[in-house]
Amino acid sequence: MPRRWQVLSVVCVGVFIASLDLFIVNIAFPDLQADFAGSNLGALSWVLNAYAIVFAALLVPAGRLADAFGRKRAFLLGLSLFTLASAACAASPSVELLVAARVLQAAGAALIIPTTLGLLLPEFTPEQRPMAIGIWAAAGGVAAAAGPPVGGLLVQLSWHWVFLVNLPIGLAAIVAGSRILEEIRDEQAERPDLLGALALILGVATLVVGIVKGQEWGWGSGRAVGAFLTSIVLLGLVTVRCRAHPSPIIEPRIVRVRSFSFAVAGAGLFFVAFSAMLLGTVLFLTQVWGESTLSAGLMIAPGPATAAAFSIPGARLGARLGQRAVGAVGAGLVALGALWWLTQLSGEPAYAGAFLPGMIIGGVGVGLVNPSITGAAAASLPPARFATGAALITMGRQLGSAFGVALLVPVLGVTPDAAAFDGAWIMMLGFASAAALAMVFMAPHASTHEPVHVPAVADALA
Repeated sequence: MPRRWQVLSVVCVGVFIASLDLFIVNIAFPDLQADFAGSNLGALSWVLNAYAIVFAALLVPAGRLADAFGRKRAFLLGLSLFTLASAACAASPSVELLVAARVLQAAGAALIIPTTLGLLLPEFTPEQRPMAIGIWAAAGGVAAAAGPPVGGLLVQLSWHWVFLVNLPIGLAAIVAGSRILEEIRDEQAERPDLLGALALILGVATLVVGIVKGQEWGWGSGRAVGAFLTSIVLLGLVTVRCRAHPSPIIEPRIVRVRSFSFAVAGAGLFFVAFSAMLLGTVLFLTQVWGESTLSAGLMIAPGPATAAAFSIPGARLGARLGQRAVGAVGAGLVALGALWWLTQLSGEPAYAGAFLPGMIIGGVGVGLVNPSITGAAAASLPPARFATGAALITMGRQLGSAFGVALLVPVLGVTPDAAAFDGAWIMMLGFASAAALAMVFMAPHASTHEPVHVPAVADALA
């Protein structure tokens, strides 16, 4: 097997294991509630929230450090930390220790995800990169498709197996990665601004805390307002540091590249819609139609499976027609799927006629959007900044996902019926349409050509 395909296989395993955890743990949450009966819902929610907060906060510093100090080193460190933390999660005797282990898991995932693209893309020519990105995106889609049904099966044994399943996959990837991958780093890079990195970590963390806890605290409460104000101050400090420091954590000239900045914006908007679709469908099937967790997982699986199947064709279409056109069409299809559910779903179960078509349409859309966003971002940056760019895109996705969940909860209310979910589908429709508009405004030059030299683009736009 040619070396580039070996590298692709290894990094896709990393994407799979980190992505699987995002979907599989959600399915186990009811069993965690039952096992830790003495803990309140607020404490248990941090099993999910702590992971989301730490993952989003560490992505960009992890990507920047990987570019500077070595992507192979960062990837293997992330896999090792993620695997060890998974074992600690499975062995946790209390909610507090489980949350602590989830924090370590998130730190490992934050090292894995941005370095996967940073290791992968230099192995392929610019013309081959869309196909590689499509396969990379498909790995995440397969994890999303496998997560609900696999999680539903594993929790029949015990919630511990949801974490134990990561161990053999992680160990195999560590062994293969240490043999196959070669070190890639920016030889001219200086040590990144550590103060700026700390401010970015804390700024993003307080922003995500405000988003995920805003409904519980009250959006106008002192804690929520304090979290958002703290985030504004810290991110403002990051902006000042990035303009003044010789090796900023985020180079201003990167975010001035139009195709890249709109790709990040499109990712954030799209994942508000995507999170509303993912969580909304689970809640609709279990609370309105009364399906079991396992049954709901199997009923949802065709959507992520379709997304995985369309990732490679979507990448090829993006290379031929332009990522902004394909991405905009994909986001439009997700909006169309939401419109279908808005007009067809009711309290009467009708899976094949009412639910499944919307899931398939949305799945096709997701399969077109993900490689288009990533491809547009990759085509905008030099190879030395692939890991940092991937981290920024992923952070946009995480912030969008957190915001989507935070919005969905008040939209549905305490005891949602079928009519309440109309608000969820409208929300999904609106944000998917906004994402399509953002993708339309991506620069038309984002394609499979050699990545644009960032300083030249910045000078042209200044």
